[in-house]
Amino acid sequence: MLILIAYDVTQPRRLARVARVCEDYGVRVQYSIFECHLEAERFQEFWKRLLAEIDEEEDRLVAYKLDAKNAQRTMTAGSMVCSEKVVCYLV
Repeated sequence: MLILIAYDVTQPRRLARVARVCEDYGVRVQYSIFECHLEAERFQEFWKRLLAEIDEEEDRLVAYKLDAKNAQRTMTAGSMVCSEKVVCYLV
C-alpha cells in the first residue's frame, strides 16, 4: 500500500524527531511529506511511533492511504531534489 504522510509540527525538536521517524519508513518527497510503501502491520507500527512524537493539541499528522490501483494512477511533473540520505527512484 502506498501511504502519503504529511505533517505540521510546531516545535523544532518535535519536528526533527517526526522527520527522523518518517525517514525510517519512507522517502521524503517534499519538506513535510513522505511516500511510504508499507504493509498494514508496518504502517500501524509507524503510526504509533509518530503519535508518540507529537503534541496532539499543537501538531497535525495526516496519512493518505492509496491502494495499488490508485497508486498506479499517481501523476507527477517537474524535478525532484533528493537529499544525500535518500535514494530516489524516478519511474
